[in-house]
This record gives sequence, structure tokens and C-alpha cells, in this order.
Amino acid sequence: MMALRRWDFLTALLALAVLVVVSYSLLLQGQRLSVAASNHRLSRSMTAGTDARLTGAYRFTRGGWTYVHLQGSPEQIGFQHGYLLAPEIADAFAAVKLEDTHTTKKDWGFFRHAAHDMLWPHIEAEYQAELKGITAGLNAHGVKMNLDDVVALNAFEELPDYYVPWYDKRHKTKKAESVADLKVQGHCSAFVATGSWTKDGQIVIAHNNWTNYMVGERWRIMFDIVPQHGYRMIMDGFPGVITSDDDFGINSDGLMVTETTISDFHGWNPDGIPEFVRSRKALQYATSIDDYVKIMLDGNNGGYANDWLLGDRKTGEIAQFELGLRAHKVWRTKDGYYVGSNFTSDPEVLKLDTTYNLNDPTESPNARHVRWDELMKENKGKIDVQLAEKFEGDHFDAYAKKDGPDVRTLCGHGDDSPKGDKGWDVAPYDPMGAVQGKVTDSKMAGEMSLIAHTGHPCGETFYAKPFLAAHPQYDWQAPELRDMTSDPWTTFHSGESK
Repeated sequence: MMALRRWDFLTALLALAVLVVVSYSLLLQGQRLSVAASNHRLSRSMTAGTDARLTGAYRFTRGGWTYVHLQGSPEQIGFQHGYLLAPEIADAFAAVKLEDTHTTKKDWGFFRHAAHDMLWPHIEAEYQAELKGITAGLNAHGVKMNLDDVVALNAFEELPDYYVPWYDKRHKTKKAESVADLKVQGHCSAFVATGSWTKDGQIVIAHNNWTNYMVGERWRIMFDIVPQHGYRMIMDGFPGVITSDDDFGINSDGLMVTETTISDFHGWNPDGIPEFVRSRKALQYATSIDDYVKIMLDGNNGGYANDWLLGDRKTGEIAQFELGLRAHKVWRTKDGYYVGSNFTSDPEVLKLDTTYNLNDPTESPNARHVRWDELMKENKGKIDVQLAEKFEGDHFDAYAKKDGPDVRTLCGHGDDSPKGDKGWDVAPYDPMGAVQGKVTDSKMAGEMSLIAHTGHPCGETFYAKPFLAAHPQYDWQAPELRDMTSDPWTTFHSGESK
């Protein structure tokens, strides 16, 4: 009987110990969640009483997006950006750093060096001041990033896929360490239409952003910027970056802008102006399609080479501006449409700047091009923002002639593609594809308004844990890959407070 009691006592003691351990674990988890929530509340509650540089700036969340209003001088806009979005910037920086160092086999010091020695001298004073302001805002909020980190983050679409292959080839980097043959996959599915092609004869423009889910899940910032000089802007964007970077924006003089990336692009000018600077300047200062083209051509470094789809609500004119490094071309019309899905249109750009194969129908850009043309022709005279939302979530594979999300559908799902896309350098089950979407039209643009969707525009959710369990080849992403949820299409306009 005594032995039984001792056993009962030991069992109770063990149970108590387990309870203490579990309770402590839950307490730590609760503390981590509390810290994250505190950071979020802190970043939302900043007012002018805290720092004069924050005067007039604010943020709120809706529909999965974080809306940020910035205003003032370049230094003020930068400080507001860095301070109010400090938690998001630190989080996004970790994902970009992991992606860039893993895919290029370069350490982060390589990118900091490029930012300091190559990019910084070619950034004009206005945007240098804004980047310094972002750094100051981050540091004031306790995030220890320096100016080189911030500049390299702003160039995360340019340095890995454009500068690094050029650098490796020029410096004859050992083949085992080289990514000189790395292909630019291209990003995004987009269109712009006007005249008899749209329901009301006005411009309709739409875009979904393609990238890897690890980085793309964080592409959920809606910027409303009132600069000291130039036009007011509303654009989607990435934490810490001064331009939209997947490039969907409107300025207060009626310019409507988006783009899709040119696949298999090769070329870099180390003495040029960074693309993230030129695209921000163009949206901020261009009053016409001609202005936009001129600004983007001035100091073109070849980084993040795109087919720009442009609209001017003042005239109803739209344009496709294919910008390579050695060649470029502009098409324009007041009655027609242009589509983008990472293919090349101009023979000179194809010849001089890219090795993309236009004749392979299995490749994603070509299949999506076919699908875009089908949708435009089937819906001529009916295209509006509601149809644009459906187009961006479309799951018809024009090559396989069947419905079902994969790497060839307008709403891309690389993780649902067992074979990937070899010609386009997409590995089987690659967690990449459409990560969000935006649409607007001339009337909405006149009100500085757009409609945006987080996650896959089709509405499907990506779950990271079961994906990694099924595809361990992507375990390197585990520290930063997380669920990518979808929220409803949500309307935003400049100047709103909630």
C-alpha cells in the first residue's frame, strides 16, 4: 500500500512538472504574440506628438493590406515610411536576404557593396534623402538596418537577376559559384484596354504580381504619397521600397501604370540609374505617356527590364513601352488593348536583349499570351473592372486546353505544377506564381482609387507547412515561408483614413 502511494506521489509530481513546462511554453508563445501585437499597435499609433517628422502620416489595415499615408519632404516621407512600417520592413528584409543569398550563392555583403559603390552614386539627391529617411525611421523604431541594407533592399528586383549574372560573367566567376546562366523568369500577368474594347469606352487596367511566395506574401502595402514636388501617387508596394516595384500605380495627373517583366533578359549598365529610382520618378513626375518613356530611358541601366503598360485618363490613350537595354519600342492607341505575360514583342529587343523563345507554346509566357488574346476578343466591348478581377484569377491553361491552376495560367500556381516549366527555368512544384492583384479604370483613377486583392487573385490559400512536408527540396525557405491567405477584392483611395 505504501509503495502504491509513493508511485501515486511520483506520478502526480511528474504531471505537475509537465504542466509547468507546458504552461511556460504557452507563456513564451503568448509573450512573442504580445510583442508582435505591441509592435503593430505602436506602428499604428504614431502621431505628430512623437516626432515632428511624422506629422500627417498614418497607417491602418484593411482587406489584408496595410495602407500607409506619407507626406512632406523627401526626408519626411522616408522617415515616415521607415518608422511606421519598421516591423514589416524588418520582416520583409529577412525574406529578401534569404532569397537573394540562396539563389545567387553570394553573401549579403556582396549586395551591400554593390549598393554602396555602384548604385548609390547614381541616385539623385531627392531619392538619396528619402532612402536616408527610411534608414533613420527604421533605426528610431529599433530596427538595426543601415543605408546600404536599405538601398540593396530597394534593388532586390535588379541586383540578383540582372547585376549578378553580368558580374559573374565579367569577373569569370568559377562555374560552381556562378549564376551567369540564371534565367530571368519574368513576373506578372497584366492588360490595359480602351475605346471600343471596354464597356464604357474608358481605360481599364489590371495586373497580378508573380513572384516566389516567400517574398510575395509580404507584398501587401498600399502607399498613398503626397510628395513636396511632383504628383500625388497611390500604388501597391513592398515594405521599405520607394517604388511600387511590381508597378501598379496612379498619379494625380491621370497617368495609370503597370508592367510585366521581359523573360530571359541579359544586360546591365553599371553606370546607369537604378530602375527603382527611374520608375518612382516617372510615376511621381510624368504628366503624359511621352514623359514616362523619357524618364525611364534617361540613365537606363537595364535592371528589371519590363513591358510597361500605360494609360492616360486625360486622353483615353494607352501604350505598351517595351524597354530593353540596347533597344526599346512604344506602341500606342486610343482604341485597342495591350497585354503582358513576360513575352517579347519587338524583334530588336528580342535580338539584342533577350534569348526568350517565342515559338515554344509550352512555356508559360506564350501560353498566357494566347489566353489573354482569347479573353480580350471574347469580351470586346464588355471589359470593366469586374471582368478584370475575373481575368486576373483565371485558371485556364491555353496550352493544355483545360481548367486548373498551374504555371501556365494567368493566376499562376507553380506549386501546383508537377513538371514546372523547364524552358522558363521553373522547377517542379516551385512555390511561385500570382501573389496579389490590382485593377482600376479611368473614372476610378480620376478619384485616385483602385481595387486590390491579397494572395492568389482566384481566392485560393497556400499553406506552407503541408507544402514543405510534401516537397522537402524547398526546406531552405522554411525560416521565412508562411501561409499566403486571400482576402476579398478591396477598394482604396488616396486620402482615406480607414
